[in-house]
Amino acid sequence: MRRSLCRIGSPGNAAIAAVTVFALCSGTWLLRSGAESQAPPQPSAAQARSGGDHHGGSAGAAAPALPPSPPDRVRIPAIEVNAPLTGLGLTGSGSLDVPPADRENLAGWYEAGTTPGETGTAIIAGHVDNADGPAVFYSLGALRKGGTIEVDRRDGSVAVFTVDAVEVYDAQDFPDRKVYGAAKRPELRVITCGGGYSRTTGYQGNVVVFAHLTGSR
Repeated sequence: MRRSLCRIGSPGNAAIAAVTVFALCSGTWLLRSGAESQAPPQPSAAQARSGGDHHGGSAGAAAPALPPSPPDRVRIPAIEVNAPLTGLGLTGSGSLDVPPADRENLAGWYEAGTTPGETGTAIIAGHVDNADGPAVFYSLGALRKGGTIEVDRRDGSVAVFTVDAVEVYDAQDFPDRKVYGAAKRPELRVITCGGGYSRTTGYQGNVVVFAHLTGSR
């Protein structure tokens, strides 16, 4: 069974590492079903950053940072995401590991890095599809600026983020520093495969959502 690979950078330990392979999607469903017309939505140019800071976020004010606490669930109401989170580490090759592909409604977070809500850049990632059909972040490319992302944390708090930009990058030009670079305020990146789909090469890149903390409860 052929698997397509999304090529993005490794988050490292808040550092910028060399680009490595990150398999977030199989593309097998599209290939087997002949469903290229049902390929996941991609963000329009209007959803890209319009100025903002070096890392692609908004210049808008952020809420006060929260103390570190592991996240348990992510919700994105606009695209009907309500998913548990599992911790992700790095593979032996230095790429970010991925959630089990057979659990389509499971996302993961980089547990050696920033926890969502504390100062820094937190990373959440998930599959766009699996062999059976759409997975947790299938509709991520349809998210718009101003949308809300909520993360339930183990300490009982909820970190509320506002979307600053939704961008798509070709695998060969993935901007590691922009996506993973250290932030002076609480920021979040949500990542999946995207950039179009080819029967011969699979997904062409990645969809990345940039967001910053604007509240908590």
